[in-house]
Amino acid sequence: MTTAEEWVAGFTPRPVHDYLDDTVTRFGDRPAMDFMGKVWTYAQLGDLVNRTAAGLQAMGVGPGDHIGLCLPNTPYYSVFYFAILKIGATVANFNPLYVEREIAFQARDADVKIMVTMDLKLLYDKVEEVRREQILEKIIVCPMADCLPLMKKTLFGLFKRKELADIPKDAAHIRFHDLLTKGKTPKPAAIDPETSIAVLQYTGGTTGVPKGAMLTHRNLSANIEQMRDVFEKARPGQEKVLCVLPFFHVFAMTVGQNLSVILGAEMVLQPRFELKAVLDVIKRKKVTLFPGVPTIFTAINHSHMTKNYDLTSIELCLSGGAPLPVEVKEQFETLTGCILVEGYGLTESSPVACVNPLDRTSRAGSIGRPVPGTTVRFVDIEDRNTDVPNGKKGELLLNGPQIMKGYWKRADATAETIEASGYLHTGDVGYQDDDGFIYLVDRIKDLILCSGYNVYPRMIEEAIYQHEAVEETIVIAVPDDYRGQSPKAFIKLKEGRQLTGPQMKEFLKDHLSTIEMPRDFEFRDELPKTMVGKLSKKELVEEEAAKRAALSANSA
Repeated sequence: MTTAEEWVAGFTPRPVHDYLDDTVTRFGDRPAMDFMGKVWTYAQLGDLVNRTAAGLQAMGVGPGDHIGLCLPNTPYYSVFYFAILKIGATVANFNPLYVEREIAFQARDADVKIMVTMDLKLLYDKVEEVRREQILEKIIVCPMADCLPLMKKTLFGLFKRKELADIPKDAAHIRFHDLLTKGKTPKPAAIDPETSIAVLQYTGGTTGVPKGAMLTHRNLSANIEQMRDVFEKARPGQEKVLCVLPFFHVFAMTVGQNLSVILGAEMVLQPRFELKAVLDVIKRKKVTLFPGVPTIFTAINHSHMTKNYDLTSIELCLSGGAPLPVEVKEQFETLTGCILVEGYGLTESSPVACVNPLDRTSRAGSIGRPVPGTTVRFVDIEDRNTDVPNGKKGELLLNGPQIMKGYWKRADATAETIEASGYLHTGDVGYQDDDGFIYLVDRIKDLILCSGYNVYPRMIEEAIYQHEAVEETIVIAVPDDYRGQSPKAFIKLKEGRQLTGPQMKEFLKDHLSTIEMPRDFEFRDELPKTMVGKLSKKELVEEEAAKRAALSANSA
């Protein structure tokens, strides 16, 4: 078995766009993207990238410039992503669901002067407001209709015209069509993979203040190569990858888009997660690879529609972003016959750091082993320095060629997160067994301190998931006059099921200690989720704080 040191010694960093150029040469006539039934080959994608890169250079864009992408999963994302990298500039990813205030903050912090978006009011109007605040100088506008097959394009023009923005004809607005007329190929740009920042990827981290992780070409190319090793059974030029996770998120950018490119796979693009549309496209395209998050797999498992679809084309699935409940994994594998495994990563690690084997030897409840070229340590939670032995809980630290350069304009946060030795503090608590498999029990910031004991919400959530009526659950800390803090569980039940708090408490008596038992159970029709479909604790924590504040005010 190759050691991490041997893998790194044999790894040669490359500019990320080189992978696309290689695939255009090898698989130019193969499908690269399918969006709503319209298909582009890799040769066509490569041509669009080159012409877009030449157009950006004609605008004066080059090394050192940060170009914002405020785009859903459409062909425009991949075109601009690789075009920007090809001319030595940097991609700054923006969540298209952000409100104007969030876009403005990130654009200002990332020094973005040019934003790429679409001609949909929902997107353009917010970006235009930021331009009017004189944060942005120019907006490149891409037409939605041109992404669609002829029939859908015609129908869109007839019935969706009200959704289109009124784009001014002035120097501040660049039409995508006009950009493509400036040349067929860009001038070569000097790119040092070791130092050139390919992507500024914003993350809330543990402080809540968004920070831009500087991901170099070396970081991203390492993670691309690591994923190729992990997906060693994938067939170059033959796979079809369901890309429903948004590319502005680092997991989808790497495992959806970049892995597809290195494999010469067809990206089956979905602009957002809609269950019926996803089931339809799996059936129509015979999708083979499926990166997702647990909430998506859960939705497919529990939908009454699923029984009407043949999902057996799916062969390999990688779940990330949140813990994968054992029940969800087993039920999805039964439905499809595929292999579904849990992986783990952070924005700061480009993102994949650990993955279970993509075979039947994966271990439920584990995030797997470190990917090639990656080493891990577990250190004492209190002093953050002393290594702890296998089997003992500690904070997980990561090291490898995919670890970010640092945080943009945040030397203080970089120094706090990355040790001089290169190890990245993840803020996650867990342990490694003697076979190298890693198990996480929670994030340090989510620890619940009950009467001086550390209680891990994830362990409580795993116990709750064992009840057959539970579809989703979130456990948070709430103040407790006696114990300091106590767990509170929020639960969404499966359709048609009923359960009470006392019944759940009785069920958990054989699964949790007294100190771990939630004080309250609250049942809801829906639980809050992030933009990429991960269950989110933040909203529930804020709700509980607001309730306590209101009670305090009323009693004053």
